[in-house]
Amino acid sequence: MATPDDRRYTEQHEWVLVQGSDGDATVVRMGITDHAQDALGDIVFVQLPEVGEAVTVGNPVGEVESTKSVSDVYSPVAGVVSARNEALEATPELVNSDPYGDGWLIEVSVTGNGGDPTAGLLDAAAYQAFADGS
Repeated sequence: MATPDDRRYTEQHEWVLVQGSDGDATVVRMGITDHAQDALGDIVFVQLPEVGEAVTVGNPVGEVESTKSVSDVYSPVAGVVSARNEALEATPELVNSDPYGDGWLIEVSVTGNGGDPTAGLLDAAAYQAFADGS
């Protein structure tokens, strides 16, 4: 699967996509990359934070459990969880089949960032080079 150019990435294999704004906040959707889901194998459970929970950059916001292991998911932005992908409760395998679409994890409302909340994250080419070990 190609690495989409419309989002930003972390070295922990999360992606973020700006969804728009909600008043004074910028809303970003996040998930794990195709590389991450492939390394994890068949995903059987996803633990997500509750709506309204504050998240900070670099801190865990949930877990993805596969038949191989359990991995933390880290927040690439700071803000408040504004939505969670409730479909993953019944069908966690969506993270495997569509990590950049229906397999998204949470949306975060970011306020007071003074600009682009994805600034400093990797673009698609830089992430792909990182993931490929270049």
